Amino acid sequence: MPVVIGFEGSANKIGVGIIRDGEVLSNPRRTYITPPGQGFLPGETAKHHRGVILTVLQEALDEAGLKAADIDCVAYTKGPGMGAPLVTVAIVARTVAQLWGKPLLGVNHCIGHIEMGRLITNAQNPTVLYVSGGNTQISNDPSPGYNIEQMAKKGNKYIELPYTVKGMDVSFSGILSYIEDAAHKLLSTGQCTPEDLCFSLQETLFAMLVEITERAMAHCGSQEVLIVGGVGCNLRLQEMMGVMCKERGARLFATDERFCIDNGVMIAQAGWEMFRSGHVTELSDSWITQR
Repeated sequence: MPVVIGFEGSANKIGVGIIRDGEVLSNPRRTYITPPGQGFLPGETAKHHRGVILTVLQEALDEAGLKAADIDCVAYTKGPGMGAPLVTVAIVARTVAQLWGKPLLGVNHCIGHIEMGRLITNAQNPTVLYVSGGNTQISNDPSPGYNIEQMAKKGNKYIELPYTVKGMDVSFSGILSYIEDAAHKLLSTGQCTPEDLCFSLQETLFAMLVEITERAMAHCGSQEVLIVGGVGCNLRLQEMMGVMCKERGARLFATDERFCIDNGVMIAQAGWEMFRSGHVTELSDSWITQR
């Protein structure tokens, strides 16, 4: 039963998690929050991570009731993500692995999301919808996606927006520009409210995602859907996906914000799967990649 510690810091979350044979022992994290409208820059985000990562590491060990000698492997996010924050986490993970005399494992961030979702939900062989990218310069406290979700709950008038699905591909380019251009006219003339715009935006984007997920299920003969990634904890997305699954006699699996938003234990879990399969990352290969 190997014990793996995971370091995540690919964007504005910094987290350290510890897992043992499928059991989450600890998973503390911090979020770098900027004033609304500014977004988070790589350099400033990395500075935040440097300032708190050792505190979060100690919290993870204390919460799990473990010490360095109890850890079997150190996993870290190799990418994709923002360069400067990734480098910060990689340096700490390398240093810890060498100080503790433990093997190192570079983990793909996206696979971390998926493996954590599979563990928590017990999904066997799902079609996976990985929805991430709630990182914009709008209302970053606590996050733009969360704020839009809350406003959308109060909207009830649907404004038609660009809907672009081509096979398995979706295109979101243009929808924000369109809504920005239309917002001034619609709001000033009283045709709708900001809540209605948020409602319409969510309904349109999520309908596109549900459509391509259903198409993937049809192609693969799949009867399970797993939603992962930070946007995956949106309850309206889960609701819409659930309706589609029910109509197909399929099952929907999703997690809450503890595990769908970037966290350390998802990296630990993917690292655990890799470690027990015999994988180790040599120090010379412990670089990072934004892609």
